Amino acid sequence: MSTDEGDWKLWHEERVRAVQAPLGALSITGTYWVEGETRVPGVPGVWAPHDVGVVLKAVAADGIRAHGEPLEGRVVLQAGTPGLTVGDRTLVVLVRDGVSAVRVFDPAAPSRLAFDGIETFDYDPGWAVDATFTSYDAERAAVVPNADGARRALVLVGEVGFEVAGERRVLAVSRTAQGLNAVFGDATSGTSTFRFRFLDLPEPDASGRTVADFNRAYLPPCAFTDHSLCPFPPPGNVLSVPVTAGERAVRRS
Repeated sequence: MSTDEGDWKLWHEERVRAVQAPLGALSITGTYWVEGETRVPGVPGVWAPHDVGVVLKAVAADGIRAHGEPLEGRVVLQAGTPGLTVGDRTLVVLVRDGVSAVRVFDPAAPSRLAFDGIETFDYDPGWAVDATFTSYDAERAAVVPNADGARRALVLVGEVGFEVAGERRVLAVSRTAQGLNAVFGDATSGTSTFRFRFLDLPEPDASGRTVADFNRAYLPPCAFTDHSLCPFPPPGNVLSVPVTAGERAVRRS
């Protein structure tokens, strides 16, 4: 990962494009849990839970389509089934901790229409710090609050250590397809920045070396919509120093 200011600007521009995309966080208008036969507000059909996702009971006139083809009868829809739409809206099937849900994306969502950018701190190369990853002997599941009020397990694989303000700091991290991710707070959280932020780190090398570039600390989806399930920082992941780098807040017109 480059820590050059020009690359950071490109990263920021891509972040803005991603959150305001038709399937970006700003378009989420609801996440509806399906624990029995359920009617999703504003969406036709009857939804029921299934081991792999949901069961939809619908008629063709309901207008629910998969890749443009109308769905009718009893249809099993797996989590992540692509191309599921009703009118201009997109439906996404989720399963979290064994509970099914339907998430609705609407390109005409008020939050998307009012979006006017992401406020950031000025780029500062001093906030791109060398870090060292130390894996745990086994994965740890930290049960943390989520933005929707539920408590869920956040799987942690180790810690990254780095020096900030003359002291060594440590953040517990999860693994992603691209590397590592930290959910963290700091002394700016809830004042000059959102109440917590996310940070992606590149896959460590064979010696565990990586980079914590806080210029790329970014807002979680729940900063953009009230209908996200973001995990809060696990115990120990609130830094006592102000991290004056990265994304700060959503700007709305």
